[in-house]
Amino acid sequence: MDPKDRSLRAQLAAHTSWANTLDPQSRTAKARAAANGRFEKQARQMHPDATDEQIARTAKHLKSAHFKRLALQSAAARRAKASAKAA
Repeated sequence: MDPKDRSLRAQLAAHTSWANTLDPQSRTAKARAAANGRFEKQARQMHPDATDEQIARTAKHLKSAHFKRLALQSAAARRAKASAKAA
């Protein structure tokens, strides 16, 4: 199958699936909890004697730092791709 056709089929399936979901938050709750748990675990390793409030604050900052790091890497990749195209 042509990659563009495969992509369109996948998009169609995704939109159909989400259209059949009345409560998207409940559908993704377990995944979000697992992702946030990763940052909480890291925060507890960094600060084993911290309170729950401090752990939540630290986890929030670890999560923000993670996504900022991904954004930085993405921007660098886009710049590299643009300069390679220009050359």
